[in-house]
Amino acid sequence: MKSDRLLSILLLLQTRARVPAAELAERLEVSVRTIYRDVDSLSAAGVPVYAERGRHGGISLLPGYRTDVTGLTAPEARALFVLTEPGAHSALGLDEALGSALRKVMAALPAPHRPTAELASRRILIDPDRWLAGPRPTVDLSALETAVFTDRRLRLSYRHSGAARARAYTVDPYGLVAKAGTWYLVADRSGTPRLFRADRIARATVTDDPVRRRPGVELADAWQALRRGVEERPVAVRVRARVRRPRLDMFVRIVGSLLATRIEVLDPYADRAAAPGAVDANATPTTETPATDTPTTDTPAAATTAEAEAEGESAPAEEWVTVEVGYAEVGATRQLLQFGTDVEVLEPSEVRAELAATAAEIAAGYGSAGPR
Repeated sequence: MKSDRLLSILLLLQTRARVPAAELAERLEVSVRTIYRDVDSLSAAGVPVYAERGRHGGISLLPGYRTDVTGLTAPEARALFVLTEPGAHSALGLDEALGSALRKVMAALPAPHRPTAELASRRILIDPDRWLAGPRPTVDLSALETAVFTDRRLRLSYRHSGAARARAYTVDPYGLVAKAGTWYLVADRSGTPRLFRADRIARATVTDDPVRRRPGVELADAWQALRRGVEERPVAVRVRARVRRPRLDMFVRIVGSLLATRIEVLDPYADRAAAPGAVDANATPTTETPATDTPTTDTPAAATTAEAEAEGESAPAEEWVTVEVGYAEVGATRQLLQFGTDVEVLEPSEVRAELAATAAEIAAGYGSAGPR
């Protein structure tokens, strides 16, 4: 609706001194021409808004102009109180500030929406931690936060994964990112974006030097580039394997990001409910990749077998799902050994040989009289 868009423009202009019309158009999903028409409408309504042309131009409000906006809708109020779980706020030392802010928002809400907002915080719980994640190390973000908000360079003592000693770096921070309960510092090192896990930073010192970020790059841009680098690594080895159907859900959750987009389910009873060759929709891999999963007794394959036996049919010898998984190198395929006999690699032969050799080495280690 136009009224919602005008309100959004007004709120955005109050938070920044000047916003380019193209940016407003992109954020509100309209054309630049529509933005200029909306600006004319705001001006006609008495809002002191104006546009400046040129390379550094944009749309601005007259300095000092503010307006109190209390016309939150019920869904907007609910959204505010759902996104108030601790964790991120605690790490930043903002728990008290969050509570105070929410009390002020509650007081400013229209009376009919207050019960809805309060109910949302009691009926919806967001837990960002993975299952069986274990205790998290204590992370001190104070120096990182100071550098981020004062635009200063950072000197880090950082220990990389698997390294015995920390290394020293001077970096240009873009900001902090909390992903799945873990904090990361996004920063440039020698002009190249890097990701630093906060719980591996042994020491952080804020320097007096101003930050040297790449022009036009914001935190969201740098984060997306780094995230793609992690999730879209080149695939050098494609593995074709089969997974026992009762363990498919667990397999997908652990290896999901490496799976191909299609899983073929070899279901001996598929012709009873669907055409031959149909693919089980429930077997489609997802993008959720928790590090661990707890096996349960909820096994659809077992239920299908029991049903068949009750009707006088013989149970199938085994139900398997054929999958394709991509790895950066042959050595990385050792991950599949964690599934034991529930996963069998069909091809390529070099991966079968790698897993057989590793399994033999493990067996030899446990077959000896004691630890080596």
